[in-house]
Amino acid sequence: MIRIVLLDDHAIVREGIKRLLECETDMAVCAECGTVNQAISHLQRHGPDVLVADISLAEGNSFSLVENLAKAGVGVKVLMLSMHDNPAFVSKSLSLGAAGYVTKAAAAKELVPALRRVMAGETYVSSDIRRPAPSGAPKLTQRELDTLKLLLQGLSAKTIAGRLGINDKTMYGHRANIMLKLQARDLTDLQEKAVRFGLLD
Repeated sequence: MIRIVLLDDHAIVREGIKRLLECETDMAVCAECGTVNQAISHLQRHGPDVLVADISLAEGNSFSLVENLAKAGVGVKVLMLSMHDNPAFVSKSLSLGAAGYVTKAAAAKELVPALRRVMAGETYVSSDIRRPAPSGAPKLTQRELDTLKLLLQGLSAKTIAGRLGINDKTMYGHRANIMLKLQARDLTDLQEKAVRFGLLD
């Protein structure tokens, strides 16, 4: 059972997400909240598998929460759910340690599969994220190429960071850049793009 905490400051949005997830036999919403402080309390109390968090909140945003959870090595995975389809928001979210990013416009079709991918240790990016048109093979730095190869081996962020001798935050930054440069939605898409552009030679 995938146990989920919802963070969104609009009760009607939380209700819609909750109803969507209640249709899945392997998912359960164990708590919902509208502020970062409430989210921290629920995370400590319930120990969920995933936090589905909106970026824009009445009291600010959830970026600092994502970063602090990643730094603390808390086991909960974070899936950002946002009205923004700007790649800059995706890049920032992933670079801070979020495991995925889904827009609210795509949530009805993509939230459930995104949760399953994230729980499988993958990174997921919503299919409707605005991306520039591809122009030939993307240019990855050597460190990004090293990270890409380890990601495709299914290794965790901590393991990859350890192998490359970098900290988690730097690894998350490389992962975000790779996903956006290759315009990849998930690990399968990332592998297909890597093969297509000859990045695994």
